[in-house]
Amino acid sequence: MPIKIAFLGAGSLGFTRRLVHDLLTVPEFQKAHFAYHDIDARNLEMVTALTRRDFKAGRIPAKLTSHLDRRAAVADADYVVCAVRVGGLEAFKLDVEIPLKYGVDQCVGDTLCAGGILYGQRTIAALLDFCRDIREVAKPGALLLNYSNPNAMVTWACNQYGGVRTVGLCHGVQGGHWQIAAVLEHFLNTKADRKPGDKNWVKVEKREVDIICAGINHQTWYVKALYQGKDWAQKLLAPFEMHPEFRRTEKVRIDMLRRFGYYTTESNGHVSEYVPWYRKRPEEISRWIDLSKWINGETGGYLRVCTEGRNWFETDFPNLMKQAPPALGPGANRSEEHGSYIIEALETGRPYRGHFNVMNRGIITNLPEGCVIEVPGYVDRTGIQIPVVGDLPLACAATCAASVRVQEMAVKAAVAGDVLLLKQALLHDPLCAAVCNPEEIWQMADEMLAAQAQWLPQYRHALVDVKKRLRHATIKTRDGYQGAARLHTRTVTEMQRDAAGARENALAADKAGLTRDAKTGKKRAGRPG
Repeated sequence: MPIKIAFLGAGSLGFTRRLVHDLLTVPEFQKAHFAYHDIDARNLEMVTALTRRDFKAGRIPAKLTSHLDRRAAVADADYVVCAVRVGGLEAFKLDVEIPLKYGVDQCVGDTLCAGGILYGQRTIAALLDFCRDIREVAKPGALLLNYSNPNAMVTWACNQYGGVRTVGLCHGVQGGHWQIAAVLEHFLNTKADRKPGDKNWVKVEKREVDIICAGINHQTWYVKALYQGKDWAQKLLAPFEMHPEFRRTEKVRIDMLRRFGYYTTESNGHVSEYVPWYRKRPEEISRWIDLSKWINGETGGYLRVCTEGRNWFETDFPNLMKQAPPALGPGANRSEEHGSYIIEALETGRPYRGHFNVMNRGIITNLPEGCVIEVPGYVDRTGIQIPVVGDLPLACAATCAASVRVQEMAVKAAVAGDVLLLKQALLHDPLCAAVCNPEEIWQMADEMLAAQAQWLPQYRHALVDVKKRLRHATIKTRDGYQGAARLHTRTVTEMQRDAAGARENALAADKAGLTRDAKTGKKRAGRPG
């Protein structure tokens, strides 16, 4: 029988279609059943219409169903792919703008820090309901592939409290892998006095650089980077410092490489909000970021491009329907997103190696047992196998461990609706602690709980006390503060001046950055790393 794959949060136009197109490159999946679910009827209608057009143009015999009823989508599914953003952009705006009033300046706010912790409270509450549906109506043993952030917290909650086998997926490792290949190419050619364009310029392909990454999602470290028999993992500082682009756009990552000895997977703006050193003083933030792209550190950058992208899609959807459909089926372009390769390996036995978010069961030996880690994994028909990594370098482990303890408190707070534990998670968050004192954190937590109450059913019992405390709040906030590097959110009229660029931006923001085609290296719409 053809397999059934349910997509929860299918209304993300670029991301959902990209994963379906990836799956259709596998010959055995041509007759698969793809079941879309979203609570936004308009978004669901658009992505369904585009996918049906794609199938018709490519003469794909796959089955596509579209559901506002989640259980109908999940029923009898072999695999469930989750890419929801609970609360949408309305809640996301609160994740960014309320902390700004307290001086907490985030670029993204979906993984750690105040925004990521509250995002986790919303998402975990929803995902535990999803897990109940999967247990009750999906195929026995159905695998949940989680793309929703905060990835580590959500994956942790689904495995420990949801009773569903869950693997968290992210393409941050692949992004840094491309960077390492690029800096080695530039460095080695420059050292040999070769210039770009020279006939003797030596190309370093990503596939020629073997890596091992280990850590936690968005704080993973390249502990091995083998090229032509040499391990470059602890020798990357000079190549990155010499690279004409990355020395400007990756200042935080290069500084951490300088001090830690290892390069981290996450983008400059993202990683700057997980640690206490680079965004705690507004006057210093500009030193560490670059505004040529939002991901390099712009205040609320991801919120801006997501808002622009949503508004643009509403306008651009008729044009997308008129565009030539992409080539589908075996031989078509396939992205580097792990999901399709995992399903292919499990169903066909063709092996796949990637980096996955899984529970730590003695894999990274100096991180807490039972937390969610991001490590190499191997997949075939026998399942997903995770080798032992051993100890992380001490500085890398210390940074990860600080985040893990915050995640642990945040997960337990989300499951129990525990206000005190939520506040303790915020208190121990590295950037919140660098910027705010305990009273400020306590008030900020109350304000975020009150503002996001509609998405936080587990805190319903606490809202009376939360609102009472806010009525007697004494901490003065910086209302209207825009942060150290906030940029203007463009209108549709402004975006129409560069329609092609607006479309690319919208696809990049549709569950995140640009990933790359696995064969060509060309950037394609993907999800956030």
